Amino acid sequence: MKHIYSIAFIALVSIFFAPVSQAQEGMWLMHTLEEINEESMQNSGFRLTADDIYDINNASIKDAIIRLNGGSCTAEVISSQGLVLTNHHCAYGAIQGFSSPENDYLTDGFFALSKDEEKHIEGFEVSFLVSIDDITARVLANVTNEMSEDERNEAIASAKGEISAEYTEGDSNGYQYEINSFYYGNEFYMFIYNTYSDIRLVAAPPESVGKYGGDTDNWMWPRHTGDFSMLRIYSDADNNPADFAETNVPYTPKRHLNISMEGVNNGDFTMVMGYPGSTDRFLSSWGIEQALALHNPSVVDVRALKLSTMKEHMDADLGVRIQYAAKYAQTANYWKYYIGQSKGLKALDVQSQKQAIEQKFTEWVASSTDRQAEYGDALQLIEAYYTATDATAKADAYALEAGLIGSDITLFAVRFGRTAPGLFSEDADQVEATKARLSDLCDAFFKDYDMSTDRDLFTNLMSKYKTDIAPEYLPSFFATVDDKYKGSISRYASKMYSKSFLVNEESARAFIETPSEKALEKDLAVAAAMSILQTYFGSMESEAQDKFDEGYRLFVKGLREMQPNKAFYPDANSTMRCTYGPVGDYSPADAVQYDFVTTTDGILQKMDNSNPEFVVPERLEELLVARDFGQYADENGELIVCFLHGTDITGGNSGSPVMNANGDLIGLAFDGNWEAMSGDIAFEHDLQRTISVDIRYVLWIVDKFAGATNIIDELDLIYETPEMAAPAMELVD
Repeated sequence: MKHIYSIAFIALVSIFFAPVSQAQEGMWLMHTLEEINEESMQNSGFRLTADDIYDINNASIKDAIIRLNGGSCTAEVISSQGLVLTNHHCAYGAIQGFSSPENDYLTDGFFALSKDEEKHIEGFEVSFLVSIDDITARVLANVTNEMSEDERNEAIASAKGEISAEYTEGDSNGYQYEINSFYYGNEFYMFIYNTYSDIRLVAAPPESVGKYGGDTDNWMWPRHTGDFSMLRIYSDADNNPADFAETNVPYTPKRHLNISMEGVNNGDFTMVMGYPGSTDRFLSSWGIEQALALHNPSVVDVRALKLSTMKEHMDADLGVRIQYAAKYAQTANYWKYYIGQSKGLKALDVQSQKQAIEQKFTEWVASSTDRQAEYGDALQLIEAYYTATDATAKADAYALEAGLIGSDITLFAVRFGRTAPGLFSEDADQVEATKARLSDLCDAFFKDYDMSTDRDLFTNLMSKYKTDIAPEYLPSFFATVDDKYKGSISRYASKMYSKSFLVNEESARAFIETPSEKALEKDLAVAAAMSILQTYFGSMESEAQDKFDEGYRLFVKGLREMQPNKAFYPDANSTMRCTYGPVGDYSPADAVQYDFVTTTDGILQKMDNSNPEFVVPERLEELLVARDFGQYADENGELIVCFLHGTDITGGNSGSPVMNANGDLIGLAFDGNWEAMSGDIAFEHDLQRTISVDIRYVLWIVDKFAGATNIIDELDLIYETPEMAAPAMELVD
């Protein structure tokens, strides 16, 4: 461990102005920071430059930021030996995969005390962003306003194919090239990545730390969750990506983050970099109406039933609890999210805000004949899309939530059924490749599958699907249920789980070795799954989708033209973004004021060892009661657990580094706050907060609780020298 001492100074903005408590909106693209954001960031207290964040010629902060598993989460490199920090819930599936009733790492935690104890995670990968290229002009070169949507899409697809071929031809680096669309098809960028797949688990706290508060505290403040885990990247001897091998060595990064031991004060500058997944900031008033009336309630209802069904089996069997832990957590997270989003949309009257924007847009378009010609149909097309899809919106939600991702067997049957025809090819190589793919599917599926649990999920969810959705919108297999099983899903399930070759591992693998087209065609699981898939993708008429694509593309283009002096950022789409804002408390309701930090006192106050969500292990309780905080305590002797700051994040940002004005790590983002759950649609400056775990609490758990001093020794810790900061404070006086 390196102790690095820095001369702290107070930025001029902090000397002359009071801290700004409002959150700062914006998920900014890396290559636009210098032009759009640098001055604003520096005026807010940032002490570096845009080049320090994103530079394609020299090592910069972006070289320490990682896309985890294609964008499901974010992570960051925190040592010169490829040590990686991310959220506990981002590595939850891996921790679960290594767990068993005999070695329950979910309950007990895992800390490798040497590199040879680290565990390779099958199927994990991390990607580093190499560079971003603007290819908009080339993609749209042959697109005209007179084209239909199909013609436009064909021209764009052709251009993207040619451009991708140029990038990949002769590439000796093994990079990955991804073209992403922005502003609803108005701009296009090529993202270039370097991906590593030998990733190993280094550390994970017990659930009683990493998930402290469980579903009760999820999305809530005050929070006392140590939501972190640690991984390590391994490479070949030349530091290049390589498949897992015992001879691989720890990756040497271009850049890793130093760790600040200063903590935070109200108003401090913070910056988050990561891979936010999806936002709908341009969503129309009609889109909000459909979400509130149809989509969100459907998701909440179906997931509530799914959660109660899983929980019944998990509570009865420890093995099932371990198998279904990650599935339960994923289901619960967005069950509660949609409850909060609907509540926020209503409480903040976001639909009226959107209507006001649409009215201004209408007036702007009407004031010019040229604008009328280009943008006059934009809002009408959007409204027509929602009018056309209102009838099927609930059915579509059920097809996905109760159908495709409801029970485990359904999605497995879709994947198996779509891959299996390769077994009947006359090409021997294709047959062998198909066998390998199907075998991999079986490996992943049966590891976390319990037939009894899954049968109840299928029966309960499909029964609800059949009851709640009008017959004309149901998949075709429900007609089979009516005709041959007297309308009983339970009877269909009984036959399916006794006869389908997909419901147990032995019969599935036997089919792979001795395939039968007749057996595949008649299998009840495949038949049900394929009919649901056809319903889900077949419900959207191309004409309705064309209205959506054209309407939103024109609306967003027009909005940007209408406000030429406003810097617009694109909706999140799992590409790297930067957001910044101040540490800040907030008032969620009348007579309620939330502080911007929580301490370990709150862990003991919430402690209830009869409630699985608020268990405090004996060792942790002893340390907290003794207040054995060491170097990780703040100036008041308190150990800070979590803090609030006004940055703009969403799903996919989980695990993102929170950095201070010097670009040093101060925390780890893991959640948003309940009162601003509508923030993915409309950012709320007064309410929106990011909830992050303080890096000092993370290190305290690793050091004091787990005794993994080998990990602490790898890190570069930055210490402020108080006596050097004192003169600046006197200047203020």
